[in-house]
Amino acid sequence: MSDSATTPAPDGSGPAQLPDEARPIAAGYAFTGPALDLGALLWDGVCHPDAQVRVPLPMLNRHGLVAGATGTGKTKTLQLIAEQLSAQGVPVFLADVKGDLSGIARPGQGGDRVSTRAAETGQSWSAEGFPVEFLALGGIGHGIPVRATVTSFGPVLLSKVLGLNRTQEQSLGLIFHYADTKGLELIDLKDLRAVVAFLTSDEGKPELKGIGGLSTATAGVILRSLTAFEAQGMADFFGEPEFDTAGLLRLAPDGRGLVSVLELPAVQDKPQLFSTFLMWLLADLFHDLPEVGDVDKPKLVFFFDEAHLLFHDASDAFLDAITQTVRLIRSKGVGVFFVTQTPKDVPSDVLGQLGNRVQHALRAFTPDDQKALKATVKTFPDSPYDLEELLTGLGTGEAVITVLSENGAPTPVAATRLRAPESLMGPLEAAELDRAARESPLYGRYAQAVDRESAYEKLTAAQARPPAEAPRTKREKAPAEDPSLVEQVVGSGMFRSLARSVGTQLGREITRSLFGTARRGR
Repeated sequence: MSDSATTPAPDGSGPAQLPDEARPIAAGYAFTGPALDLGALLWDGVCHPDAQVRVPLPMLNRHGLVAGATGTGKTKTLQLIAEQLSAQGVPVFLADVKGDLSGIARPGQGGDRVSTRAAETGQSWSAEGFPVEFLALGGIGHGIPVRATVTSFGPVLLSKVLGLNRTQEQSLGLIFHYADTKGLELIDLKDLRAVVAFLTSDEGKPELKGIGGLSTATAGVILRSLTAFEAQGMADFFGEPEFDTAGLLRLAPDGRGLVSVLELPAVQDKPQLFSTFLMWLLADLFHDLPEVGDVDKPKLVFFFDEAHLLFHDASDAFLDAITQTVRLIRSKGVGVFFVTQTPKDVPSDVLGQLGNRVQHALRAFTPDDQKALKATVKTFPDSPYDLEELLTGLGTGEAVITVLSENGAPTPVAATRLRAPESLMGPLEAAELDRAARESPLYGRYAQAVDRESAYEKLTAAQARPPAEAPRTKREKAPAEDPSLVEQVVGSGMFRSLARSVGTQLGREITRSLFGTARRGR
């Protein structure tokens, strides 16, 4: 930026010179390559449109944090970033907890407020909608149903959803191991319930000894948790067809990145469920995508809303898995932005990997607020700003920003007035969401749930099987026949024969990932 950079003074008397203290800040954002334009530099309450605050496009896979108190503009920041990523050919995933982000599919509405913001930030604003795919967990709400099989979801994430303790989580892992090795595919919750019910029955109890000493009492706790979970209407989230996360990496016909919006208003009262489902989506991507190293632009940017719910009461092993996933998924071209209220909501091992920071205003009304404010200030690089004062005085749509420069070094901390989104800043009508879902090329693939034969059907058939006939004499020996499916399940003594099927296509143990999720191609 040149020494002559100016901006209109707030009293309208003439141009305001960029102060000397602010020049190094402005210079830190003068990137030469492709970048997203976030807004204009603020100094002493004056907005300088010639001093643009930007983030290099190749650095978006270095992860980030968008934080701030309720009502400070986090949602509009997500919308702004998603628009610019899409325009540059980068697919985006957004979790829409309150339903405010669906408007990204339609052109925005101009007005005095938008015009004023555009003039203040040096933005050439024009109304524009973006290519959007609307998704809904289990088809509850408006969007294409997103389901996962229980086998794919795995014991670690399911334990988080069920609220199991560490011992119960380990026991659930043994149950999954047992089902995997016996060829009992767990598609929906009734499959898992059937396996647990068998293992707690008189006939199944001997099987517990063969899978690591799972106690009948713990198995009973898991069974009751599953029953209560289903009673709350959660069964719809598990089943087939399972959503293929590769669909999140698509481009629109015009080359813009597809914005996948997971509509969550219908399940926002089930935060433990949807936050864990978001982690499943991310874990599934992690284990399916190839290594690509550093790329010119991300293959996907994933916004993880209400991130504090994921970390709340998480075990050390669970946190380690999150940390490792975030650390390694960068090399697969995926950027992850955690969205929450304060940086203290994110564990330090994860926070240390988030190279791009957009911090909206914080409140300091209580001693806990003051403590959170001081902790937030300590997470930023040294700055000429008084960050404690600044963070409590930012207006709506303003934020403190630091990102990674083109060479990977942190940029100076910059108070920023953010640009206005160009799409509609508000929700679409339910009828329009439903119409968009029906018109999607994915609708025919995922709209109708499928209940094929799996563990529940196999166990039901096994229990209904009549007693075996008496052995034939040698002279009466029947011709050799391939074992039936039921015989593969029950064999001798209900499940004894299945021990011999380990290593066959049916009985081969499923390869599980860091989170215990089943790898694609299962």
